[in-house]
Amino acid sequence: MRRIALVTLVVDDYDEAIRFYTEALGFHLVEDAPRPDGSRWVVVATDPDGHGGALLLARAKGEGQRARIGDQTGGRVGFFLHTDDFARDRARMRAAGVTFLEEPRQEPYGTVAVFQDLYGNRWDLLQPATP
Repeated sequence: MRRIALVTLVVDDYDEAIRFYTEALGFHLVEDAPRPDGSRWVVVATDPDGHGGALLLARAKGEGQRARIGDQTGGRVGFFLHTDDFARDRARMRAAGVTFLEEPRQEPYGTVAVFQDLYGNRWDLLQPATP
């Protein structure tokens, strides 16, 4: 079996990113380990065991990486958070201060709305349509 294990998300600060992804989006902190170079290995995931979708939160090093924070996909939606209860999760996220860029809409593939993370990266909150 093969699967994508992690996707790197370049962040400005480990602790503020951990707070946002765990508190506002409901992710789980799976790992936070120091590295010899002073950086940290920080993994947040949609499930507590880390076997679902997971992000490696990597603090930017240098101006080139700092320039990519919040614009890793050139302004496109680059991340997709699936839910089994769109209304519940949207309400919880909004109460936690998450900015939605549009009202929810119905598409053939499900209920969706674009939101942005604390750095401005665009995400879809998506409840897939049932077949």
